[in-house]
This record gives sequence, structure tokens and C-alpha cells, in this order.
Amino acid sequence: MANLSGKTALITGASRGIGAAIAQKLCRLDAHIVAVGRTVGGLEELDDVIRAAGSTARLVPLDLKDVEGIARLAAALDQRHGRVDILVGNAAIYGPPTPLGHVPPNEWEEVIAVNITANWHLIRCMEPLLKRSDAGRAVFVTSGAASSAQPYRGAYSVSKAALDVLARTWAAETASTAIRVNLFNPGPTRTRMRAQAMPGEDPTTLPTPADVADKLVGLCLPSFTATGKLYDFKKRALLEFQPPAPPR
Repeated sequence: MANLSGKTALITGASRGIGAAIAQKLCRLDAHIVAVGRTVGGLEELDDVIRAAGSTARLVPLDLKDVEGIARLAAALDQRHGRVDILVGNAAIYGPPTPLGHVPPNEWEEVIAVNITANWHLIRCMEPLLKRSDAGRAVFVTSGAASSAQPYRGAYSVSKAALDVLARTWAAETASTAIRVNLFNPGPTRTRMRAQAMPGEDPTTLPTPADVADKLVGLCLPSFTATGKLYDFKKRALLEFQPPAPPR
């Protein structure tokens, strides 16, 4: 397996679930982890695991709706490391399971702010740092909800569909650089969000965050050179998107 010694990996939503599992996998490859999350206790537990593995982490308690906080984080990383080698946009919220017309406006705005706008700010602020890496890698965690358009999941589905286009656009814009930008769909996973979305489901039938993270980490490595792709964990396949229609 690759060694990421000297590499800096920024992971959002790292205080639990898939984000924490990704951080643990990357630290075992000797990457320095920048763990962003809202739950201080979860970040501290992650830090204990990372230190026990002999690696290092910087804990960043941050609500991603704080876009000025994202900019401050980028400035701090620039000053300390001069670059970012890996960006994993994992943080997301599910939103209310209700018909579109019944979604409270403040809850709609929060889903959009966390699931899509925050990722745009990460792109805006971290792209210069990723360009300084000899193999900048960005992976955004998406969902099958982006294309399934199931009822009562409107806010979440819309945000993930927007995230897909955001990532693909950035991949096209950076195709001539050393940055590689891809999407990862973990599918049903044993997480708190999944339990919220499917309360009657038996979680023991689902893969764990650690199972999912094993595959996602592969997209973060310098050896993974594809860009603008979607890896579907359930299908165990790297999928092509439909090519864009020619401009009119």
C-alpha cells in the first residue's frame, strides 16, 4: 500500500462515521490528518485513535456553514504546510423527510449550505493549496439519491445532484493540472444518517464505515489518476458520466 508520509489530508465530517473511518485509514498510511467536524468529543476520540496509530492530526471544530471559518482554515494550512494533498468532502446532513412543499425554509437552506455551498467554498479556498501538491486529490462523497428522485428526500437529493455537477465541473476545469477530482457513492452504510433515513432497517445487514473507507482511500492516492469519475461502492465499479451535450 502507498505511503503518504509528508502528505496532508483534509477531511470534513470527520468526527464520526465514514469521515472518521477515512481519517483512520489515511493516518495508517502516515498522512497528517486535518479533521474537520462539529462534534468536539468525536474529534477527540478520533485523535486518540490516530495518536495510537503513531500518526498526527489537527482537530478543527468547525460548522461548515461558517464560510469565513473555511477561509481561515485555508490560510492556516497555507502558513503551516504550504499545500494540501488530499481533500475529502464528506460532511453532509440529511434534512427533513417530508414533501418538498412542506420543507421549512430554514431547513432547506441548511441542507444546501452544508451539502453544496460549503463544498464550493472548500474548492474556492483549497484549490490553490491542492495545486501546490504534486498529486492533489479531491474526493466528494455523494449518494444514489442524486439520481433516484425518491419522494420525501427532496432537499438531500437536490443537494447531492448539485454536488455531482460541482465536482464534475471542477474536474473538467483542473484536468490539465495535477489535481484529480472524483465522486464516491458509498451506498447504504451503517451510519447515523442512514439510521435517520431508514429507521426500520437492520444496521447489521449494512457494510461498516471502515469497509467503505477502504475503497474511498484508493481514490486519494497519487496512483489513482482518473478524474471526473464516480466510484460506486455497492457495484464495486468506477462509472463514467454521460458526456456533456454540445453547447447550443
